[in-house]
Formats: sequence, C-alpha cells, structure tokens
Amino acid sequence: MSGGHGDLFIVPDSERRGLIGALPASWRPYASLIRLDRPIGAWLLFWPGAWSVALAGMAPATGRELDGWILIAWLALGAWAMRSAGCVYNDIIDRDLDRQVERTRLRPLASGRVSLKGAWALLVAMSLIGLVVLLQLQRTAQIVALISLALVAAYPFMKRITWWPQAWLGLVFSWAALVGWPSVTGRMDAAAFWLWGGSVFWVIGYDTIYALQDKEDDALVGVKSSALALGRHARLGILVCYLLALALWTLAIREVRLEYWAPLALLPMAFHLLGQVALLKPDDGADALAKFRSNRFAGLLMFAACYVVGTA
Repeated sequence: MSGGHGDLFIVPDSERRGLIGALPASWRPYASLIRLDRPIGAWLLFWPGAWSVALAGMAPATGRELDGWILIAWLALGAWAMRSAGCVYNDIIDRDLDRQVERTRLRPLASGRVSLKGAWALLVAMSLIGLVVLLQLQRTAQIVALISLALVAAYPFMKRITWWPQAWLGLVFSWAALVGWPSVTGRMDAAAFWLWGGSVFWVIGYDTIYALQDKEDDALVGVKSSALALGRHARLGILVCYLLALALWTLAIREVRLEYWAPLALLPMAFHLLGQVALLKPDDGADALAKFRSNRFAGLLMFAACYVVGTA
C-alpha cells in the first residue's frame, strides 16, 4: 500500500525500486505517468529524427557537423518531452479502459493516485518543454512539427475506430523524420518522405509485436489492434511491414547517393529486423516485450547506416 496516500491505493512494484523508487513518494505517481522508468518510447520517437539529420548530412546552414549533433540533442529532448506528454494525454483519454486491463489497471490515473487536474498540469509542463525545443528549429521544420499535433490528438481514439491503430501510431512516431530533414536543409526533399514512409512500416511492425501482449485483454474490453486483426498471421504481417520499411529506406538512401554500395549500409538493420521475426514467439508476452524493446538497438543500427551514407 502507498503510505503517501493514506494507504488507500495499491502501488505497482515499479514505484518501489529503481529511478522512480528513489524519488520522493509524492512525485512517484507523476514519474510513472510519464513512464520515467521506461524510456523505450522516447527512444523510438527520437530515432527517426536522428536518422533524418544524419542522412541529410549532419551539417545545418553553418556547414559544421558539430551543429548537427547539437540539433540531434535538441531532438532527443523534444522526443522525451513529447513522448511524456503523449503518455499523459493517452492515459487521460484511456483511464476508464485502463482500469479493465490487467497490465494497465495500476497506472496512476486509472488507479486514482493522480487527479485529472494534476495530469493536465503535467501535460502542460511537458508541452512547454516541447515548445522550447520547437523554437530551436528552422521555420519549415517548426511548421511541419506543429502539423503533427492533430495526428497526436487523434491517436488515443484510433483503437476504438480501426483494427489498425498501429498504422496511425506509425504516422505519429515517424514524424520526426519529416522534422529533422528541413532542420538541416531548410526544405523538404523526396528522401525525407521515403525515410518517413519506411519508418511508418517499422513502427507498425514493432507495435504489432507490442500488441501481442494484450490480445486477450483487448478482445475482452473491445479494443482493436493489428495483433488481433492479423491473428495467427501476425508473424507474416510483421515481416511484410519490415520488408516494406527496408524497401522505402533503400529509396531514401538512393535519393542521397546513387553508388551501388550505399544501400548495403542497411544490411545490419535488415538482419536485426528479420531476426526479430524469425525468433518471435507470438503467444509469449515476455518474448514479445523483449523483441519490441530490441528496436531501440535497431534504431541505432539505422542511425549508423544514415550517418555513413549522409556524411561519406
């Protein structure tokens, strides 16, 4: 029980240990609300922007690669802030559904450990950090970034509307690819759109893996997902998504460099993604979570490919 709330609420183990456990008791539910102990979402939101900066050459208007690394650092802060804001917003919208799902019933809003007013205040705070990052970007990139807010606002409702909310998440979690490119070049080019399109299919693939954990609960409460839509064909569906991602990323690389060797930079990423599919155990929730989390390393492999091609 939580002593900070008069022993009224059950507190998840994640708030008793690690980074969150080291915080004052009154802060812990808010840290849980932004998933402070689970940075995987921030990594996955960050990587497409970093790829875009790297593939664009890492050198903004100043022509100095160092400034490209500074830009990536700003994008990393923005990814963390906006992922945090997205988690809070998603939990506000889904608080009633979360109470019905075993994996999410102890989330701070669903369990009542954070008030709705407190959640909105935290959402505003995270959004203000995102605004600071936005002001560091080139004007075209700022406009592109602001357009994404409409997609973000609609996302929590997609699981009630379509069997493929993962596709909508793909649009949202890949958007940084369209922000990073003009932050370097000052314009939008075909390579950025190919990179973004590939990232969309990457997200659909890995989030379908993530959704495998919740198939039974989702079916019981009437929530839709690509994992349920694909059923026993989930592995094939994920494979198709990853192959489409690799194909579109190849087109992005070819827009930057026509040399025969350039697409070979994707080989480590290709082996990693195909390995996920080959070794995936669709009915094992722990395995699905491990495969999902491995996409943080996949993002690093893709960054290396973009960096080699963009700066060679």
